[in-house]
Formats: sequence, C-alpha cells, structure tokens
Amino acid sequence: MPLNIPKTLPAVDLLKKENIFVMDDLRAGTQDIRPLRIVVLNLMPLKITTETDLIRLLSNSPLQIELSLMKIKSHTSKNTPIEHMRAFYTDFEEMRHHKYDGMIITGAPVEQYEYEDVTYWDEITDIFDWARTHVTSTLYICWAAQAGLYHYYGVPKYPLDKKMFGVFEHHALDPFCPIFRGFDDKFFIPHSRHTEIRKEDILKVPELTLLSESDVSGVHMVMARGGREFFVTGHSEYSPMTLDTEYRRDLGKGLPIEKPLNYYQNDDPDQGVVVRWRAHANLLFTNWLNYYVYQETPFDIETIH
Repeated sequence: MPLNIPKTLPAVDLLKKENIFVMDDLRAGTQDIRPLRIVVLNLMPLKITTETDLIRLLSNSPLQIELSLMKIKSHTSKNTPIEHMRAFYTDFEEMRHHKYDGMIITGAPVEQYEYEDVTYWDEITDIFDWARTHVTSTLYICWAAQAGLYHYYGVPKYPLDKKMFGVFEHHALDPFCPIFRGFDDKFFIPHSRHTEIRKEDILKVPELTLLSESDVSGVHMVMARGGREFFVTGHSEYSPMTLDTEYRRDLGKGLPIEKPLNYYQNDDPDQGVVVRWRAHANLLFTNWLNYYVYQETPFDIETIH
C-alpha cells in the first residue's frame, strides 16, 4: 500500500505501469501515521533492477513504509549511473546514528571468494554488527545470508559442482511459524548461486532455527534471535525474467551454464517463463513486515536496541 519513496526513483514509474500502488514522498507526508522505516543495503550490480524488485514486494503491505537506500564506501558500483547513486543512496557512515524498524541486505556477486577476501568485508561486517542494535528485524538474502551466518555463527559455505539455477519446490519445517502464514504445503523459490550452506551445520548451532528447505536446493530459510534475523538463500524477490536474463547473459559470454530448472514452459526458452513464486514472495515479505517488524518494533524508534 503506501510506500514512501522519492518521487523521481525509477521504480515509481515502472511499478505504476504494472498497476502496483506506490506512494511517493509528497503524498505520504500528508498522512498522520508513523511509517515503518526500512533500509535496504543494495549490494547487487544492477541496483535499479533490485530496487524495483524489492519495492514491488514491499508495496503489497497495508503499512506505510519509508524506504532508505544504503551504500558502502569501499565499493563503487560499475553498473549503475553515478547520478542515480548520488541522488538516492547514502553512505553507511552517514546513517550509522539512525535506527530502523527493518533492514534488507541483498546478495552480491562475490560468493566464490573467501569472505575475508571480499574487498568490503570489514565494512559489511561492521554493518552486520550495527544492525543488531539499530534494527528491529533484518532480512539477509542469498550471499548476505551466507555471510551473516558465517560472521555471527561460523557456518561455512561450500562450492557447488554446478550452479544452483532455477525454481525449486520447498516446504516449511515449522508451518505454524508466522513467517509462513498463508503459505501452501509446497511453494517455489528461485535460486541462482554457486555455493551452499548445509543443514547439518545449521543444526549444530543452538541459536539457529532451520525454517524451510528444498529436497533439491537445500537450506532455504534460517531464523535467529526470535525473528530479529532471517537468512534466506533464495531470491523470492526476482522478477519473472531475471533468471532468463542471467541465462542469456552467461550464454553470450560462453560460460558453462545450463537452462534454469522448472522455469521455462516445456523447458523451452523460446516458449516463455512460467511464474511459480510470485504469490509466496508477496506472503513472505508481507509476513515479515507484519509479524517481525510492525508487531515487534517500538513506537519510539530510538528505543530499538
């Protein structure tokens, strides 16, 4: 519903064309409601695409949301216009003294590096630690999920023989957990990664709760600190054509890539995509916002600790 974002952010026009309701900052300012403050640390190369994907899902909530975009100083995006970064993104150091109801940290194209070899590892772990005392609930996606589990709990990642690429069936291990309200017994999630975390390592850590998994793609969602942290290995936020774009990009580069599984009509790229994950993607983000952000965050945001 009302998502308070800058009127000139490219996602506004893109989503209005999809008949998705977003409220720009001028209109939102007239509502006498304390909005939820959500910050997104966007580590993906195509930042405008990722912004749009996330805003599409956040806008499905009846809650008013004020969205901020965070960037790190130790890495400069090569795939997003510098004018866009200057207009809409703020360095972490300038946001360090603020508090937020919720935070989303995206994946990043660095999963095949050792964590400590990532050029911005020190800064990213500083942000991870900051989030624990400045954010009510944080959603870590894909590489960020792996990195967070490693940083906090020592959970290792393992290289895969080939890319986990496609849309896979999952099931909840605790279907009564509020994050799964409205979910079917089986649900589909896109994955696109070269590494994995393993169930046996999660189960060794008492502070972690394995919430959902797939017989094919493995661990999907892990919860910690009573829902103040969620680690999600898949990409529920992906738009219908994202995997297709990745597939054709890698083909064009001559990289060894197989067709994404369970994705194309009759497994034929020329017949188009079958979208299987959109409804549960909306439920995931709506449930997170409602049960773990809105229901848990204090009215006085400065009392988050």
